[in-house]
Amino acid sequence: MRLDSGLPDGGAVAGGSAYPLRHIKKKAKTSPSRWRPYWQAAPMALVFFVFFVLPLVAALVVSFWRYNEYSIIPAFTLHNYFAVFDGCISGLPSLCTTFSTYLSTLRFCLIVWAVTLVLGFTIAYFLAFHIRTLTMQLVLALVCIIPFWTSDVIRMISWIPLLGRNGLVNKALLGLGLVSQPVEWLLYSNFAVTIAFVHLLTAFMIVPILNSMLRIDKSLIEAARDAGAKGWQVLVHVVVPLSKTGIAIGSIFVITMVMGDFVTIGVMGGQQIASVGKEINVETGFLQFPIAAANAVILLGVVLGIIYGLTRFIDIRKEL
Repeated sequence: MRLDSGLPDGGAVAGGSAYPLRHIKKKAKTSPSRWRPYWQAAPMALVFFVFFVLPLVAALVVSFWRYNEYSIIPAFTLHNYFAVFDGCISGLPSLCTTFSTYLSTLRFCLIVWAVTLVLGFTIAYFLAFHIRTLTMQLVLALVCIIPFWTSDVIRMISWIPLLGRNGLVNKALLGLGLVSQPVEWLLYSNFAVTIAFVHLLTAFMIVPILNSMLRIDKSLIEAARDAGAKGWQVLVHVVVPLSKTGIAIGSIFVITMVMGDFVTIGVMGGQQIASVGKEINVETGFLQFPIAAANAVILLGVVLGIIYGLTRFIDIRKEL
């Protein structure tokens, strides 16, 4: 092989063919910089670092500090974590306060997740496969979502005239003769908290599932029906597997919000029902920031464990 750079046009000969060097230089100048993707992601990474990573690091650091009735003392101690689980071992077989609180929160989480999943999947299925025009799909989707633009507190308070002792539901039950006295457990109870959670969080399940269903190729469903599959078989073997990404994302939204919520449980539970988020809120109200931070770190670990369990069944990154 002979290379010759003495050509008039600044070319090079390799194996008998010439390729202008000026084309190589031009290509090198116009090639994108390898740092360009990093610069494009830098603003979002900075926002993520400032508003997510730094607060988490601060909470982790404060969780190891000491505190008294008057001040917070920077120091390293595990006393706050031991205080969170105080009596959990010695009090067996009965549950300690921390385990009971987590069990109550997880129970709400499971019930609300199941109800919102059924409602969200049903509504999304109707919008995706029974509404033919895109315009009507958008209109009905907005009808589902627009009420969620109002304040959560306002939507929670709207249940009180319905579920109260003298509310519309009790008046209707008394008027129909179904009960002889007002039903007490409709408000300020586990039932009221569950109803409020479902009302507040169903949209967070509808939107991701609907997004997944709209991406399903309709020809797959037609092929399944042509092959003799019944409606429930199409649903189980085609629609559900292809909607699992939306189900996982909606589940993560609902679970994380229920686990950390304290406003809904406080308002609808009449300040009588315990939850992890409410416990942290009470501790911060009494300026017990280190133990509140320790509780928050433990709660974060529990939520991340649940999310990790979901992602073990569904690889969200791969599906997206």
